Amino acid sequence: MSATTADSWSSSAAEPKAPIGRRDNRDKPQKWGNPFTYFIALLVIGVCIAPVLYIVLGGFRTNSQISTSPAALPHPWVMSNYISVLKSVTFWGEFANSVIVALVSTIGTVVLGLMVSFVLARYDFKLKGALYSLFAAGLMFPLVIAITPLYIVVKDLGLVDNLFGVIIPQIAFGLPTTVIILVPFLRAIPNEIEEAAAIDGTSRLGFFVRMVIPLSLPGVVTVGILSFIGSWNNYVLPLYILNSQANFTLPLGVQAFSSQYSVDTARVLAFTSLAMLPALIFFAIFEKKIVGGLTGAVKG
Repeated sequence: MSATTADSWSSSAAEPKAPIGRRDNRDKPQKWGNPFTYFIALLVIGVCIAPVLYIVLGGFRTNSQISTSPAALPHPWVMSNYISVLKSVTFWGEFANSVIVALVSTIGTVVLGLMVSFVLARYDFKLKGALYSLFAAGLMFPLVIAITPLYIVVKDLGLVDNLFGVIIPQIAFGLPTTVIILVPFLRAIPNEIEEAAAIDGTSRLGFFVRMVIPLSLPGVVTVGILSFIGSWNNYVLPLYILNSQANFTLPLGVQAFSSQYSVDTARVLAFTSLAMLPALIFFAIFEKKIVGGLTGAVKG
């Protein structure tokens, strides 16, 4: 065998062989989907984003600009509308009420929903299926349908014009969604973990706190975000329950402000954009958490 042949054999033996049937995906050109699908997607995105952009940009304009060119960009940009709203004591009072209602409603919904879901997912008892079906049926009855009898109950409890008159019903109507999402997460926890914890002397409460809550954290974060956003944007229930402006949440504050400054359109748009901005930021930050939590619930 010649030296050239030996060198070629040694070099071929030293080089790793590429797997048969495996191709480098980086070299493959990306295939675009159906253009009609992209057109529909862009159309839906435009319909959703256009009103929000109009409200936000409208706050940077004057009333004369809005009257002359309703769809034009601000020229020049005016900051006085947003500054006047941010200096308003009324705005910050309504903002504080919305924060209190949203946080307490979210905590109550998550804590109670997690405890109920733990029992339904991990233990067998009579009427378990009926109880789960009851929570599932709660998804078919939105708050708007039950607003009249709900107002009577809140009135009998003496909670009219009280923030707890809004918080307690929101917790009750948020439990069905919370239970439906969390039960698959808790059901997917292996029984071996609970048995090992019991052998180590961990009580049921200790297992719930130390193991169940960390393992179901994606679902807990998801229901918490949904509860917070739903509470922040709730309009119908505060409209029926809250009477004095000192207890108004931001959705009611927008209505009161637009009635008071009906001729000052630019200022109303600035107030509206500031009122919805926290929920938009909150949703944008935790969007992946919501999708991941709902995906886990479907797989469970």
